Amino acid sequence: MRIFFATDVHGSETCWRKFLNSGKHYKADVIILGGDMTGKALVPIISDGGGNWHSTLLENREVLSGEEQVAAFEQAVKRRGYYPFRTDPDALAELSADEGRWHALFDEHMLNTVREWMELADERLAGTGIRCFVCPGNDDQLEVDDVVLEAKAVELGEGRVVEFGGYQMVSSGWANRTPWDTYREEDEPELAKRIEAMVSQVTNPPERTIFSLHCPPYGTGLDDAPELTAEMDLKDAGHAVKPVGSTAVREAIERFGPALSLHGHIHESRGTRRLGKTLCVNPGSSYEQGQLLGAVIDIENGKQVKKFVLTSG
Repeated sequence: MRIFFATDVHGSETCWRKFLNSGKHYKADVIILGGDMTGKALVPIISDGGGNWHSTLLENREVLSGEEQVAAFEQAVKRRGYYPFRTDPDALAELSADEGRWHALFDEHMLNTVREWMELADERLAGTGIRCFVCPGNDDQLEVDDVVLEAKAVELGEGRVVEFGGYQMVSSGWANRTPWDTYREEDEPELAKRIEAMVSQVTNPPERTIFSLHCPPYGTGLDDAPELTAEMDLKDAGHAVKPVGSTAVREAIERFGPALSLHGHIHESRGTRRLGKTLCVNPGSSYEQGQLLGAVIDIENGKQVKKFVLTSG
């Protein structure tokens, strides 16, 4: 059986479309998205009147003229993983002065985008026989799960034991504490209990079990991230790194010994590592460039995973 695994697309429509095409492209039986589906920010496109608009994307001011340019800019914003919306100076001033309304507008655009993605998945995957699993990550609001559950071709992984090809997979997008106080994070003891509650439902032996845990195991090189100062700036211009993964995840892998353990969360730490007989994979993420990083993994019942390759495209 062949698995394609990717993670951390962070609202990039380009990466989501590539992910949906990955099963056919790589001849995979199962495609898995490991977490952090949604984008992080709204991008206002402000009317100047007379068919003229302006906006700022990644600190670059764009001056737009006519519907064609505005529509093209909207697509560029979506490719980068953000949510564009059209407005005028007065309406934007009102929104900016009301944090609650701004957050509500973000939630609306974010959830509507996830619905559109699920509809696209239903269209693209129908009749292919490819199983598709999604497990939202620590940056994804809890309401995302309900939207994924409405899909026909996408199966929610969070907190469940799912079966395919003689394997059982346990999935969770929860992580240990981060500096950003995200939606799905908790202290290591609570994370350990969460993982144990899932693993206790597994009836397969370890060699026919897969973990899909968004946070990578601590101290494996799959969790090396730039160190931050107290002011949340990069220490030593980003050259200083430290492990930020989860001890609970590592302990669960070492104790249970699944055949395969899939991770993400730390975009810079693309690679593989073995913990005992378990192959641990973090394909990394380059979502802002519209590049889908992934891993193609061939597995056989009861055998150590030996055939795998990291991909980009």
